[in-house]
Amino acid sequence: MISRKIQKEYQVIIVGGGPVGVALSIDLGLRGIHCAVIEKYENPQPIPKGQNLTQRTMEHFYFWGIEEELRAARTMPRDFPIGGMTTYGTLISDYAFPWLKRELVRPYYFTDNERLPQYATERVLREKMATVPTVDAYFGYTAVSVTQTETSAIVMAEQRHGEGVLELSADYVVGCDGSRSVVRQQASITQALSDHDKLMVLLVFRSAELHDLVSERYPGKSFFKVLHPDYEGYWRFFGRVDPHSWFFHCPVPPDTTEENTDLKALIQEAAGAEFTVDLEHIGFWDLRFAVAETYRNGRVFIAGDACHSHPPYGGYGINMGFEDARNLGWKLAAKLQGWGNDALLDSYSLERQPVFATLAEQFIAHSIEVDRQFVATYNPTVDEAAFKQAWQSEQVEATNDIDKFEPNYEGSPIVAGPANGVCTAIGSHQFAARPGHHLTPLTLSNGQNVYEQLGDGFSLLAFGLNDEEIQTVEEQISNLSFPLKIILDSLDEERLRAESKLILVRPDHFIMWAGNSISTLKEILLKI
Repeated sequence: MISRKIQKEYQVIIVGGGPVGVALSIDLGLRGIHCAVIEKYENPQPIPKGQNLTQRTMEHFYFWGIEEELRAARTMPRDFPIGGMTTYGTLISDYAFPWLKRELVRPYYFTDNERLPQYATERVLREKMATVPTVDAYFGYTAVSVTQTETSAIVMAEQRHGEGVLELSADYVVGCDGSRSVVRQQASITQALSDHDKLMVLLVFRSAELHDLVSERYPGKSFFKVLHPDYEGYWRFFGRVDPHSWFFHCPVPPDTTEENTDLKALIQEAAGAEFTVDLEHIGFWDLRFAVAETYRNGRVFIAGDACHSHPPYGGYGINMGFEDARNLGWKLAAKLQGWGNDALLDSYSLERQPVFATLAEQFIAHSIEVDRQFVATYNPTVDEAAFKQAWQSEQVEATNDIDKFEPNYEGSPIVAGPANGVCTAIGSHQFAARPGHHLTPLTLSNGQNVYEQLGDGFSLLAFGLNDEEIQTVEEQISNLSFPLKIILDSLDEERLRAESKLILVRPDHFIMWAGNSISTLKEILLKI
């Protein structure tokens, strides 16, 4: 059979059409950038991973115009709460406390968080991508080579179930092709690996009896982290997919197979009860951390699992990938549209790589070590009083982690941050406008949220300026080469929370600069 070869030129080629790759194509496409997406699977894979979407992630979906579509796609009933629990010993335990309470930081974001399996999220993203005229999707193709020259990057791909061949060229290529990324490997981007030497099992099953059991004990909860001394700080984890469908993962011995292990009994033992289990999927994976040394090599970038991977502890993975897409999208568009430079593209890796590195070390690996020390030190059958006191401390620590997880770019070269600033996942949620940090929503005097007024490019929030100051600002931006929208408003108690009259907001809604001096604003604008 003669192969069918497609040759075409684009501005950006995205290898990998999972949630991060498709999200990036939407972000670029809505900015008028001509993209191609190459994805090996025709349809999203029905594995219920990537469930917890943060408030920040839901802000992305709002600006991509599909927030309501995503919420309508959830597999749990619309009014079913989506909180989590930590338990000790078994799922049905005398010791339990609420966990991962994202509602604690809700005032600092524009939207509510959400919960649904990754394949449902992917369907919504694919439907949106199909409506963006500047995006072409090639499903059923696997990238086999990525090369680059001084002027372009070329991707060769082969059809998985056919004779089709793609030869696509573009200004830039982005690898969103997972932890075994072909793009990363062929761009010679190295990784730092931390292998925990643990084999993990993933089981998807149905059980109406488990639903009844859990609903009675933990009404409204959807996911559960179970600590047990035998597991040395690693989790046995239950999560709902829908009211009667569940997934479960935990460490298992390295020689575990479907044939030599009673996997249903493994689930029941972790739950602490017997109930009907109808297995639908069995999978195994290795628990490890990986982070790329850089997220860019010339005309090739990586995003999502291609540049960082970790155990699914805390619901960080898919959310970090979406933030990669949002950070890189506007920067690629700026360069391709002529108002951004190469240093702007470099800032993608300089901002995102250290954020993930600190996330992996200070949140995920740290939580495993804290739980390891806890289960090794305290046992309610040995000293119940000491256990209860330490268990309370565990709950406080888990609550503090929600506030401490506040990714920011204080050390970015394109942000007017503090002299000693660094880019990190560690911070605190504040209403004050701080360069390098996410913009906290504010209510304008017309009753709208400022997020409803933000532009596609930069936005300048200007509060309480007199007519002369407004004229000066308008004169300063009249000859700018980049998109900027001015949002004027009065300065009352609500806007005073920002502690600045002038706030320059990037297209991804992180603050570039904040202050009260119009002359300083002029200096900042000239640097963009």
